[in-house]
Amino acid sequence: MTTAEPTTDAMRNRYLLLCDVPIVGMAAYGAFALRFDWYAPHSRQEFLPYLLAALLIKPAVFLGLGMYSRIWRYASVRDLIAVLTAVSVASAAMSVFVVAGVLSGELVEFSRAIVFIDWLLTLCATGGVRMAVRLAAESRSGFPIPPGESRRVLVVGAGDAGTMVVREMRRNPQLLMSPIAFLDDDRSKLGKRVHGVPVVGRTASLARAIGDHQITEVIIAMPKVAGHVVRALAEACREADTPSRIVPGVFELLDGQLTVSRLRQVEISDLLRREQITTRPETSLYLTQKRVVVTGAGGSIGRELCRQIALVNPSLLLLLGHGENSIFEAEARLREHFPGLAVQAFIADVRDSGRLRAAFERVRPQVVFHAAAHKHVPLMEDNPEEAITNNVVGTANVVEACIASGVERLVMISTDKAVAPSSVMGASKRMAEIVVRHGARRSGRAFSVVRFGNVLGSRGSVVPIFNRQIERGGPITITHPDVTRFFMTIPEAVHLVLQAGGISKGGELFVLDMGEPVPIVQLAQDLVRLSGLNSTDIPIVFTGLRPGEKMDEALWEPSAVVEATSHPEVLLVKEEDDLNAAEMLRSLDGLLAAARSGTRLQVEAALAQWLPTYMPPSVQKHFANESH
Repeated sequence: MTTAEPTTDAMRNRYLLLCDVPIVGMAAYGAFALRFDWYAPHSRQEFLPYLLAALLIKPAVFLGLGMYSRIWRYASVRDLIAVLTAVSVASAAMSVFVVAGVLSGELVEFSRAIVFIDWLLTLCATGGVRMAVRLAAESRSGFPIPPGESRRVLVVGAGDAGTMVVREMRRNPQLLMSPIAFLDDDRSKLGKRVHGVPVVGRTASLARAIGDHQITEVIIAMPKVAGHVVRALAEACREADTPSRIVPGVFELLDGQLTVSRLRQVEISDLLRREQITTRPETSLYLTQKRVVVTGAGGSIGRELCRQIALVNPSLLLLLGHGENSIFEAEARLREHFPGLAVQAFIADVRDSGRLRAAFERVRPQVVFHAAAHKHVPLMEDNPEEAITNNVVGTANVVEACIASGVERLVMISTDKAVAPSSVMGASKRMAEIVVRHGARRSGRAFSVVRFGNVLGSRGSVVPIFNRQIERGGPITITHPDVTRFFMTIPEAVHLVLQAGGISKGGELFVLDMGEPVPIVQLAQDLVRLSGLNSTDIPIVFTGLRPGEKMDEALWEPSAVVEATSHPEVLLVKEEDDLNAAEMLRSLDGLLAAARSGTRLQVEAALAQWLPTYMPPSVQKHFANESH
């Protein structure tokens, strides 16, 4: 696109040069005709020399003054001034020619009005042709958008930024945005139209205008107003359940005061400090015409799993989850985007072994992706029973149901918090990993574990939290200035989970390559800048590490052996696993009893019995005190 447009514009300028030559001739003829008579030019001996001089001098002046180096489809008042200047200079050159001709005796009885009339006709004709190019470009880009497909946009601010936004909407119908109305506090603009769009009220009437005009999106184009005004407008949009975007001023962009460069919300991929991994559906072809079950299908990872699985046309996709609303929405979205997909929903809790087996017996799945889990560290520190029953017992139930129903492949999604766990959540996920790998050894089937870090944009992740804090005007709260985490996007995580599932032979622990860990502070600073603000607008406050949290995460234990696989983004990790998984499963009742007791030390002792690398908060605190 960027290489084709300059070539096209250069061709158009050549056509304009070809148009200007007859225009110059006709203007000269018209000047004589208007001064004398329509048939007089043929009988005036000075006409032919004047015409030839005009055909030679004027195009040369136009060329020298850059009339053919401009892109006229973007013509503005400044370009019209350039036309006026070029035509005037050309007419001045013609005046010199006339004076020289009269003095030399070549031109006799030459009327001075000819040069003025010629100047006026040339100006009107050349300027008109260039404005026609602009109007033609506007009309081509402004094809009507089919009803119901465009978003009805209310622009807050009818100044330079607002009018620029309206022009861009009309020039780019592919945006599917229709400007419906302006709001502005300037009294002189109220009731008027700007670029054909009415100014319907003041900014204080935002909520009413959204309802009156059935607005589906609001664009705040007031770059010079105070930050608290913009935040108040954004808050009014949230209360009206209408998405809003904030447009920076062009001056502020050039001055470096803002770093956002396009009219869009911050993309999750913008926060990655590396190239985003491109998803390729062909890596999941092993799922084609297979019966697939996804547990936790209503969660962020579960939904994207279902979407990417649907792309390769399974014979059946069963969405299993405990939350009926999230499963309902996930199923509805799949039916909307994949009308030919055989999809079923099953409401069940993985802790209910009977219900789980009923679901598996009904569909007899060939592949299962186990994404159901509790994942929030502080919550699970306060509710250890939930972490144990859902993450450990629930996973054991899934493994047993898979073995009983003849499932060929099982992929469990784990977390980097299972490495040298310092929290109940991390410890429960590590035990769940052991359960799945033990199931692979028992059954001889391709059961495997995939471990990765924080997923940007998932429910409960830091980005949605930071976004809400930015929308409220700050501050952003971070536990510690030195905390780092591994990050990837939801599509990346799911794509690599599907890759790992395809290469599993049984009992493997796969780790996804997420690049280098990112300081949380840098992530927050990036998000603030990309939102069009700075550290003065949105301060950062440090609150201290919460129980169970670590400064840094790791993807494998220090003694692990890491090997490459056939997929460059997927690594095979071999960790020492001397644990007696069968005995651990038999002792789950004791672990549950400790969790239900509510006694922190009993829970920590029960977990430490099976996880030698488990470092509970009480032990961390003890070592911290000793180091001081």
